[in-house]
Amino acid sequence: MKQSLDLKLGQHLTITPQLQQAIRLLQLSSIELQQEIQEALESNPLLEENEREDETPDAKNETEHSASDSADANGEDSVEISSDEVDALPAADTDTAPGEERDAEWDEPFESLTAPTASRSTSDDDFPDIDARNSPPQTLRDHLLWQMQMTPFSDTDKQIALTLIDAVNEDGYLSCNLEEIQQALGENHAIEIDEIEAVLHQIQNFDPIGVGSRDLAECLRLQMKLLAPETPDLKTAKELATPANLALLAARDYTQLRRNLKLTAEELQQAIELIQRLNPRPGNSVTSSQAGYVVPDIIVRKFRGVWRADLNSDVSPRLRINRQYEKMIHRGDSSADNRYLQDQLQQARWFIKSLTSRNETLLKVARTIVDRQRAFFDHGAEAMKPLVLHDVAESVTMHESTISRVTTNKYMLTPRGIFELKYFFSSHVTTADGGTCSATAIRSIIKKLVECETPTKPISDSKIAEILEEQGINVARRTVAKYREFMNIPPSSQRKSLV
Repeated sequence: MKQSLDLKLGQHLTITPQLQQAIRLLQLSSIELQQEIQEALESNPLLEENEREDETPDAKNETEHSASDSADANGEDSVEISSDEVDALPAADTDTAPGEERDAEWDEPFESLTAPTASRSTSDDDFPDIDARNSPPQTLRDHLLWQMQMTPFSDTDKQIALTLIDAVNEDGYLSCNLEEIQQALGENHAIEIDEIEAVLHQIQNFDPIGVGSRDLAECLRLQMKLLAPETPDLKTAKELATPANLALLAARDYTQLRRNLKLTAEELQQAIELIQRLNPRPGNSVTSSQAGYVVPDIIVRKFRGVWRADLNSDVSPRLRINRQYEKMIHRGDSSADNRYLQDQLQQARWFIKSLTSRNETLLKVARTIVDRQRAFFDHGAEAMKPLVLHDVAESVTMHESTISRVTTNKYMLTPRGIFELKYFFSSHVTTADGGTCSATAIRSIIKKLVECETPTKPISDSKIAEILEEQGINVARRTVAKYREFMNIPPSSQRKSLV
């Protein structure tokens, strides 16, 4: 075989560590970004937070006015607002000078500031529950086991109770029948079904009332046992709380219910209202859920009649290179300490550059969205314009994948609420005059029509499609049904009310 040399021209894309870091920071949420910045500050000695120096009010106002005037002169609609203006809140009215107020606080004895006294309010609502915030949430099983330990059970009954509690799901219902509980206990115990049912009745008296129920009807009847006998419509509600009647109630078959119970429409409605005040999922009242907090990345406010977007400075603090450590780096020195400082300096510069690039890209995309959706900020969701990723990508000269990363898990604080950036993107529907209408606007119209409907005669999907067609929006009935299901609105047959 003859050997030869060939020259070929080709291209390939190499993702450098700097680019990988920039992409990773771009798709982080605000909370994840704060954690990333904190880890970088703790691990890199050459990176530090750049604290803003206090400005005098005159200097700050002069800077703000000059920036806004220059932007207005250039004809730009989106102008950066200072974070001080965004975060500014009206000061509370007071008749005392600041110095007098501080003196009044420290005139108290030291003991009164460190320990509660009889004259001080002892309400637990005045102080944060530190243990509750730092401890894991209590589960329904833990709550039931604690009550089981406080109940004088025999060893056999305690084993039965433990098995029953393990079979209770998060909603508070028994997830299996008593025969399966008997099999789970084993043949060596020789436990009868009657013994298991007796222990189950004791567990059903635990808190929350209704726990351990085998179906919805039993859960409601257990809760109604605690109501006062003189409660209005209690007898009728107990007759209604049967599996057969509850199935008719779920199907909104009020005619058959009135025929079965021999009730008038008003009497049936009052019994239904009593049942609706009960808790169909008693287990949810015990299990505490961790709240998910959203920190907005963008703040939108109206300034001089123009909607403007600005970064939330609390999310992304300013970083800089530590000058003292930077001066310790000596050129030409190959010692381990000097090489370490050089590596940390390079990483700090990369991190600051990636963070700056992220902020600039996020702000550019947010301002483009605000500019395209001005009608939404003025009039609400019904005025939302059709917008897709390609439109924004073309406007800011970026790839659609970059726009997708920027708008994922990023939130915008507006006078109308907090919205994810992806909320402002929606497909379009052709109107009668040849224009387009946003799918978000159509969903908003459908929601308002349902909210304004007569409860006894709910509006159907076909009727909604006719109303939209009268407004020049051509939407099929199945499309209306799809939008309605997207908003978790039940069909008209399930929205029908008795009175």
